[in-house]
Amino acid sequence: MLSAYGDGRVFGEPYGQSPYRVVWLHGWARQGHDFASSAIGLAALGTSSVALDLPGFGSSPAPTVAGGARSYAQMIVPVLREIADEPLVLVGHSRGGCIATVIAATNPELVKSLVITGSPLVRREVSSKSPLRYRLTRSMHSKGLVSPQKMESARRRHGSSDYRNASGIMRDVFVMMVNESYESELARVQAPIYMVWGQDDHEVPVEVAKKAGVFIKSPHSLRVLDEVGHLVPLEAPSDLVQTVLEALA
Repeated sequence: MLSAYGDGRVFGEPYGQSPYRVVWLHGWARQGHDFASSAIGLAALGTSSVALDLPGFGSSPAPTVAGGARSYAQMIVPVLREIADEPLVLVGHSRGGCIATVIAATNPELVKSLVITGSPLVRREVSSKSPLRYRLTRSMHSKGLVSPQKMESARRRHGSSDYRNASGIMRDVFVMMVNESYESELARVQAPIYMVWGQDDHEVPVEVAKKAGVFIKSPHSLRVLDEVGHLVPLEAPSDLVQTVLEALA
């Protein structure tokens, strides 16, 4: 059964009874239920957790102001303060991992350790370029020579499926998130970081985790799962449980 947290605008599914020791943060266009198998498995071992629906996804309404992972972290911190009797293990998939990283960097007293999977923590070097016409349109828009309407039309033609599927304030949120990078937060995290990646993750390849590791100063590790893609919570829930148990020790 879903519970409301914070100001009543963030909903989550508790697994087990309090005190809760783990909080699950999902990725873009996903929801807390992605972690159900892992959370049920963890509860069977005696560890309770809460899987949140981040604002704008699942049962949680969209934020009233657009912002990236840093803004989302500010919305989630009061929820963690409500849930936590002791520092928590934060498990973040994809954009949820970015939010978890910001929380650990800015509120270290709340975080025992981080488990991060498939998260775009640092920007990738992409060899393929956008079509020339789109790049010209974007450049002219930045100089005020192309109207917002024409720029939006170009984004619709050339943007990602996540961009096209988002609308209203959530599209603004998406644009902000994809333009963020978290090197400074990674360097400030004091808690141990356990990275778990699918070898076949083509959305956020293993090279991103390795690049992120360069900036991390706290103890950290990277575990790569064979024949697993981007959706580690759905494809390898038992491996995620194993890593969370290590993070709890």
